[in-house]
Amino acid sequence: MTASLDRVADAATCWLAAGPQPLILGLCGSQGSGKSTLANGLVQRLAGQGLRAATLSLDDLYLGRAARAELARSVHPLLATRGVPLTHDVALGCAVLDAVRAGESVRLPRFDKASDEPVPQWAWEAVDGPLDLLVFEGWCVGAMPQSDMALAEPVNALERDDDADSAWRRAVNAALGGPYQALFARIDRMVLLAAPDFAVVQKWRGEQEAELRARLIADGRDPALAMDATQIARFIQHYERITRAILHEMPARADLTLRLNSRRELV
Repeated sequence: MTASLDRVADAATCWLAAGPQPLILGLCGSQGSGKSTLANGLVQRLAGQGLRAATLSLDDLYLGRAARAELARSVHPLLATRGVPLTHDVALGCAVLDAVRAGESVRLPRFDKASDEPVPQWAWEAVDGPLDLLVFEGWCVGAMPQSDMALAEPVNALERDDDADSAWRRAVNAALGGPYQALFARIDRMVLLAAPDFAVVQKWRGEQEAELRARLIADGRDPALAMDATQIARFIQHYERITRAILHEMPARADLTLRLNSRRELV
């Protein structure tokens, strides 16, 4: 990850010099690709240069279980599971990015994946403005909607069995093509961490859940709050369609693409 950090830090320094400031840097990568590690490393690297930076994760914009349950009732049952477009508070994300752009002090939202609920506002990270740079990272940050033709065929068993009429993926795609594009339009520069293929994502996600399980045990919480292998295999199918589309089309338009091997090393 050091080589990736060096590449992104060098690019960010050039982009900051070219403006605008504050710079909103989009960082896209599949689950387990090292986005958070890279984003935090960049913040620390820039701090060493006297620059003020912070991170916002798309994951921290997830709706709580009650809001997703309402989506499951009104739109499609699969929306009870967090992850895809429609399951984030896009308006909150826009408000945070706009406040950063205006040079204001902000409170950055956080989401607790173990409890599957947003962290209370009083516990959000307070950041004094103005920032020089905000890293906005997430698994589908900067993603584009697909064509109707691309949506027709299911990409996995989840879509085939639980979305036979394609209502779920079409609702997700409509959100991605609507409010999410307004959110992503606030990004100035785009970096892609490109996994070698989708098959490695399940392995990477398993490593994330193992780390979560260890943290839960250390904190005296129930380790069963982390997913097991069977749960992971189903969970990542929610992400497969958009992840594959990103790996196919985003390298041609990202400002910087870092291609990774299965060990998250630059290739």
